[in-house]
Amino acid sequence: MNFLSHYYFDRDTTNCYFILGTVLPDLLKNADKTIILHPEHLVHSNPNINGIIQGWNKHLLVDKYFHSAEFFLTHSHTLKNLLAPVITESPVKPFFLGHIAIELILDNLLITTNAISVSQFYDHLDDCEPDVIRDFLVFAGLKNSDVFFKFYEEFKRSRYLNTYINIEQITYALKRICMRVWRNPFTPQQEAGMTGILLNYRLGLINSFMDIYDEIGQQLDTSAK
Repeated sequence: MNFLSHYYFDRDTTNCYFILGTVLPDLLKNADKTIILHPEHLVHSNPNINGIIQGWNKHLLVDKYFHSAEFFLTHSHTLKNLLAPVITESPVKPFFLGHIAIELILDNLLITTNAISVSQFYDHLDDCEPDVIRDFLVFAGLKNSDVFFKFYEEFKRSRYLNTYINIEQITYALKRICMRVWRNPFTPQQEAGMTGILLNYRLGLINSFMDIYDEIGQQLDTSAK
């Protein structure tokens, strides 16, 4: 799941460090795909750092449930088949595009149906002290966190996730993600075709997309008992 979908499950949580932890694995991946950390079983004397670790573990659990759900398997496969003819000659693998597309569509639907507040999400990130984040990263084994903080500060400043309200920006986000691997992933014509498919697919999901959040929520409740 993407940033806002992870946030959905803890949208009523007041601990900003826990909220940060629920999206930090993806933030690190966006900052530098070579960063690999495994703090899952670490315990620190600082409760704020432990909050990040607990949020990190929540992220892993949500992704586990989501990627094994019939919802994800069905819709990522369907989107792969719909997008494949549009991106002929593109170096991007259709299965990769289908995977990312359904996650971004879900974030768009959370925003457009007012299921979450993007501004509150960013407020949580702003409340986290950089020194605590840096101490966590060192504790987790990242010796140089400068690359991460350069990305992270711009991520907060730009409020980029607000743009997910527009389907055109979902296509742009897909392009940016693909550009981490492929230099020029799509032509303008391919982007236009992708936008049309994503718009229609979103419309087909709008009345049922919350089912996956209810399903994962029930699994989280069961695992917590």
